[in-house]
This record gives sequence, C-alpha cells and structure tokens, in this order.
Amino acid sequence: MEAPRPFCNLPDSRVWFDSKHSRAILDGFPIAEGHTLVMPKRHVQSVFELPEDELAELWSVVARVRKLLKKNYRCDAFNIGINDGPAAGQTVPHAHIHVIPRKKGDVEDPKGGVRWIIPEKAKYW
Repeated sequence: MEAPRPFCNLPDSRVWFDSKHSRAILDGFPIAEGHTLVMPKRHVQSVFELPEDELAELWSVVARVRKLLKKNYRCDAFNIGINDGPAAGQTVPHAHIHVIPRKKGDVEDPKGGVRWIIPEKAKYW
C-alpha cells in the first residue's frame, strides 16, 4: 500500500503562494497564526533529494513567505524548521519547511527555540 500524498493534490484554494517548483499553504494544524508550510511540487520525502535548482528556489520561497508573514501578521521573529525523516517527527512523507511566526510574549521563555524538541537537552546555558 502506497503512503498517502496529501500535499500532491492540493486544491488551489489551499495554496497562498506559488512558484515554478514550490508552493506555500497555511498549516492545517497551526501552532501560531500564519504558520505556513513551504513544499516542493516534486514529491520527495526529504528536501535533500531535490536537484540544486529546486532546493535553491524552495529556500527563496521560504524567504519570500517569511517577508509576507512579517508584514501581514506583524510578528517579531520566526521558527523555521524541517522534520527530516520519521525519527525526527516527520509525519507527512512529502518534504516541507515550517515557517512559524512568533511574537514577543507568545511563550514565557522562548530561549532555546527548536532545542526544546528534546526537553532534557534543551537548556544548555
């Protein structure tokens, strides 16, 4: 049985930014207002399976999406991340990059950022 491909047949109404090789959608289960997924149109599990030109465009789209989110949501910062493989928590087998707007005060102490995926190793200071 083939794994589901939820990002391969997206309705146009879900896509809010589109380029030649990439697209951006609002996350279906956002952890912050404006939480966006940027993904290649090519179905690959890891961004590192993409040809160089498509990988470069993907990161260019991340930068453009970040700029638009900053303007539209008036956020102060971002968490930008990839869950690359099931052991890293990837649940959808289609490469995608999370662009998560952050605002001052949205959590009590944001220090450590993505390091908190393994809480007992997060606080190194």
